[in-house]
Amino acid sequence: MPSFSYVIKDSKGNKHEGTISAGTLDTALNKLRESGQTVISLVDAGSSAGRKRKTLFDEISLYIHKLRTAIPLGTQVFFTRQLSTMISAGLTIEKSLNNLLYEESQKKFKKVVAQLLNDVKKGFALSDALEKHPGVFSPLYIALVRSGEVSGSLYGVLEEMADYLEFIQDTRRKIISAVIYPSLVAIILTIVVIILVGYVVPEFESVYSRFGAALPVPTQILIKISDVVGANMLTTTLSVILGLILIRIGSLTDLGRRIVDRIKLNVPLFKQIIMNSLMSKFCRTLGMLMSAGVPVVDSMNLVYRVMDNVHYKAAVRQSTGLIRDGFSIAASLKKTDAFPNTLLSLAATGEETGDMDKMLHKAAVFYDKQLEAVIMRMTSLIEPLLIIVIAIIIGAIIIAIYLPFFQMGHVFRKGLT
Repeated sequence: MPSFSYVIKDSKGNKHEGTISAGTLDTALNKLRESGQTVISLVDAGSSAGRKRKTLFDEISLYIHKLRTAIPLGTQVFFTRQLSTMISAGLTIEKSLNNLLYEESQKKFKKVVAQLLNDVKKGFALSDALEKHPGVFSPLYIALVRSGEVSGSLYGVLEEMADYLEFIQDTRRKIISAVIYPSLVAIILTIVVIILVGYVVPEFESVYSRFGAALPVPTQILIKISDVVGANMLTTTLSVILGLILIRIGSLTDLGRRIVDRIKLNVPLFKQIIMNSLMSKFCRTLGMLMSAGVPVVDSMNLVYRVMDNVHYKAAVRQSTGLIRDGFSIAASLKKTDAFPNTLLSLAATGEETGDMDKMLHKAAVFYDKQLEAVIMRMTSLIEPLLIIVIAIIIGAIIIAIYLPFFQMGHVFRKGLT
């Protein structure tokens, strides 16, 4: 008979954990309720115990699932803040979800809210209902809701989560604004080069071929490139698309992630953006979890899951093991040689004063300001750099095209003899 792991709260508010055997999840839920307990969490113990390492197929399936079920971050912020407001006003979770379902206009998310409402009506805890939608709600979101359910401060946790999601949205907007301009310029430059090489150069080639003169080496190279591109335009386009798809699939593997993330940390213009963004997310997430009453080791495990770089994920995992062995948070982070001194100093101060969550919040604000400063500096530098790159590429093509005209007299004489 299947076993289910549960977390319950008795009449005095004490939390208890254990396992129960039952034929189905609903049967286990009814058994616990009949004993007069409040069910906080109930999951299949076998599924969690027998969890295997994900294969590439699993990673691709999860990636596609998240693409299909992804919800705009702004929608999540509104949902979380409204849910917090309604619960703090005294409405039940069921009533709050029912009101949000009625007001929701985003069709995809409306289905999610409807499923959440249906699960809550069946007796599931909100966190367990959220866990059924991994493409919409992150492990951090679910863990915070679960901590709010256990502590009885769900509305406060949801309000803090809404602030956190707004911060993520704002950070994402800043990074996108920093890269969108160079990306557009790169796309336009690529289109211009394709037009020049694929259509303009062949016209000049037909003019030069009438004279039969030896062309300058740069012009010959450009014409050969034009011939290759013109003869294989469709193949080249499909190859580029296939290459991008293979790179994306490769980045889902462990080796691919390590390579891509290492490159990100070594690109001069973007290294500081990524570093400050990672440190800000680390500090804000850990501080929020600790202020919500989540144990340090559990908090670090959740931070591990939200970090966007595998090298820092490894550092978080290493420091988690050290904390479990009895080291302080600051000492554990220092031993990884991955975290900056500013963070280590603030963490040590937080441990000494007992205000770890406040110090982490201060560290997050510091890295937010650093991120904003780096983005402003990068956007001011990237425009002249792009102008130089465009001038070099387009200039080299134009010079290669018109170089024979500098020898036009010689070419004409050679063609007429």
